[in-house]
Amino acid sequence: MGSGRLYLAVAVGGFRRYATYRAATAAGVFTNTAFGLILVYTYLALWEARPGLGGYEQAQAVTYVWLGQALFATLAIQGGGFEVELMERIRTGEIAVDLYRPVDLQLWWLANDVGRSVFQLLGRGVVPFVFGALVFPTALPGDVATWGAFLVALLLAVVVSFAIRYLFALSVFWLLDGQGVAQALTVTGLFCSGMTLPLNAFPGALGEVVRVLPWAAQLQLPADVLMGEAAPLGAYAFQGAWAVALLAAGRLVQAAATRRVVVQGG
Repeated sequence: MGSGRLYLAVAVGGFRRYATYRAATAAGVFTNTAFGLILVYTYLALWEARPGLGGYEQAQAVTYVWLGQALFATLAIQGGGFEVELMERIRTGEIAVDLYRPVDLQLWWLANDVGRSVFQLLGRGVVPFVFGALVFPTALPGDVATWGAFLVALLLAVVVSFAIRYLFALSVFWLLDGQGVAQALTVTGLFCSGMTLPLNAFPGALGEVVRVLPWAAQLQLPADVLMGEAAPLGAYAFQGAWAVALLAAGRLVQAAATRRVVVQGG
């Protein structure tokens, strides 16, 4: 089997694996819809008091909420994707088996995570997004080109999300425990991605900082591309630069880590 077909099979396997958790998926759809409703009414009140906050009209703020709910699990914004299993394999020493496989470790987990992301988008993200678009006034584009540009931004967001979580997971080679890492992923993901509030609405120096961090590539830029608030090529350049930098950093950390594999607990 060629390497391309191998990683495609890994991605399909990741999709099928998450497709078996039907009850969890249904619960996730309900949860995202419920949280979307809470956030929408909060945003409506906030934008009523502060019209044009972050450069968004009220309908754009509503669109941002439902897109966030659609991408919350897709991008594993607060963690909970492949990195949980990877950190556990590092902690127990099972990672030594993975390193002997005739495959690239980083590409293997990337393919697996792409499969998971596609399933979470289709299985958990579409329903809340469609519900929000039908019930509330939104600012969705009417042309196919903008939707196509958004999908490219979303694909780059998936890669950046993976690269961030891969780096966090590899830190367990030195920390030997993943609980603190998982908590750090949750905090940084929720705050720095713009999941709680659009990064455009962050004031002063804080806003300038969070908008150049890699988490901005996850939700803020795809949302702005979808709503016509960002030029697609500029967004791609930002996302692509962070994807390349983070994947390269992951390679370097992986090389350093595998030279000192610590087998703990087995």
